[in-house]
Amino acid sequence: MSRFLLLAAVAAGAFVAFPAAAQHMHMPMPAPNPAPAAGPSQADQPAPMTHDAHQDHEMTAVDDAAMGHDMGAMNMGAMRMGDACAAFGSGTALLPLGSGMMTGQHIPAGNWDLMAHGYVWGAYTDQSGPRGDDMAFVQSMAMLTADRELGSAAHLQLRSMLSLEPLMGRRGYPNLLATGETAFGRPLVDRQHPHDLFMELAARVDLDIGEDTRAFLYGGPVGEPALGPAAFMHRPSSRYMPLAPITHHWFDSTHITYGVVTAGVRAKVVQVEASAFRGREPDEARWNIETPALDSWSVRATWTPSPNWVAQVSHGRLKEPEAQHPGEDEGRTTASVHYGDRRLAATLAWSAKNRIPGETLTAWLAEANWNPAGGHNLFARAENVANDELFPDHADPLHDVKFRVSRVEGGYAYRLPIAGPLNVALGGSVLATAVPDALQPRYGSGTGYTLFAKLSLDN
Repeated sequence: MSRFLLLAAVAAGAFVAFPAAAQHMHMPMPAPNPAPAAGPSQADQPAPMTHDAHQDHEMTAVDDAAMGHDMGAMNMGAMRMGDACAAFGSGTALLPLGSGMMTGQHIPAGNWDLMAHGYVWGAYTDQSGPRGDDMAFVQSMAMLTADRELGSAAHLQLRSMLSLEPLMGRRGYPNLLATGETAFGRPLVDRQHPHDLFMELAARVDLDIGEDTRAFLYGGPVGEPALGPAAFMHRPSSRYMPLAPITHHWFDSTHITYGVVTAGVRAKVVQVEASAFRGREPDEARWNIETPALDSWSVRATWTPSPNWVAQVSHGRLKEPEAQHPGEDEGRTTASVHYGDRRLAATLAWSAKNRIPGETLTAWLAEANWNPAGGHNLFARAENVANDELFPDHADPLHDVKFRVSRVEGGYAYRLPIAGPLNVALGGSVLATAVPDALQPRYGSGTGYTLFAKLSLDN
């Protein structure tokens, strides 16, 4: 535990010295022996990490393309350690390695390799209709990871991730049709809750157990179980999406979990893993570490046939995850496909959460980020979800009524280098909602726009 607290202190210090010091890193797939990818199509393979002038020029173009969603130290580690098909997203989730190779701030420390990533994201959103609102807010995340070899067949990684989003206030920011978690004892509706100060304090050990096969153990007081796709902040397809998806609590609300243990095996193009974790979502006290527990479970299988494709299916049983549904457990099933190359990153996902007792609520999500040239990025997301939490007041006639609602959001971002790994992306997005006739008086037109500047530490 002292090592976890030390990592937390270092990452917190990064906020003071440089607020953008470390976002969601895409972790390496540790293996003791490098094995460069080979195949008939050179364009489909990750670019080699060399330092000749021509290669540096090409990598700069890739950086400007902004494909890879802050995939720093961990993807460099992936090349060094030999996984030719996948990079880590969040927790132990995988993402396409072909989205691009980026590096954050490297910090040598004896036998340890330290890497810092981060962002500070300033935004203003204005959303219309009777339930719309406007607000200026700041999102932030800092991450410091330490890697070292343990002999010839094992690898250790220590991970810390923190956020200053609790400064945003308990109610978070406006986000039409979003639900989940509470503020001041009331369920949040049409708002996105802030993330906790401690987003991850965890460790991972990988052990070579055969040719192209390794076992791993991941866990800690704060982490992410093997359930669902990589969290939305970590996906290349949502790199510049300024608002959280309304399907967040169907796919990846477990990305901050207090108490996680995951064991798995990675064999060439297949990864199988299982987790024990605390099913309860974080409470509205965002500055503390809640009491860890292992009262829920999940299993996940991931297929990575090439550096461009990752597909996963997962299922979990969560113990009373939502404060507004006391006494109700949840069976959650998800499936997703990710695609990534130098110009395009895309995700298609489906989820069903079965309240026990209660109804089964399903959700769909599709999102993409396209870099046509240079620092230009076009992005879009479309979602459809069955939600019965839009009216939490028990006296409301629509309380606990299930409605299938949709939202689309799309926009543009331009990425500008500043110095070294420091860069800024300037952009904006527009959104529109679609609701049943019964909700028209409550939501009206349901449109909005968001403007943002995202300062990041990543190459």
